[in-house]
Amino acid sequence: MYGLGLKAFANKQIDWDTDSIYVALLTSSYTPDQDVHDYFDDVTAFQASGTGYTSGGQALAGLVLSYDAASNEMRMSASNSVWTPSSLTARYAVVYDRTPSTDATRPLISYVDFGASETSLNGGFEIDWSSGIVAKVVAA
Repeated sequence: MYGLGLKAFANKQIDWDTDSIYVALLTSSYTPDQDVHDYFDDVTAFQASGTGYTSGGQALAGLVLSYDAASNEMRMSASNSVWTPSSLTARYAVVYDRTPSTDATRPLISYVDFGASETSLNGGFEIDWSSGIVAKVVAA
C-alpha cells in the first residue's frame, strides 16, 4: 500500500464503498515509491499499452471491505480484473481512486509487483484479487 494512500483513507479522500476504484497496468519502466508517489499523475507515463487495454485501466467490481477477527486484519477485495482478448505486457498493477477529476488529484491506494513482466498474446490478462488487494497474475 502506498503510505500516502493510507493517509488519504484517514483524511476521507477515498471512500471504498462509493468512489470509482480502478486498476491500471504499468510497464517495467516504473519504479514504485511508496513514500513519494501519491497521485495517479506519478504513474501515468508508465502505463502499459496494447490491444485490449485502455489508458487509465478498468474499474474494480465487487468491492468488499471486511475484517478478519482471527488475524485482526482488514481486507479490501474485488472481483478479478480481466483484459481479454489482449496483447500486452505489464510488470505492475496500480489501484487508485478515479473519482477526483484530474490525475493530479486521484489518490494511489496500492500496487502489485508481478515479480517479472507478464505478457498476454491475443489471450487473457487476469489479476486474481481473491487474497485481497495483494494479488497474483495469470497471463495466457
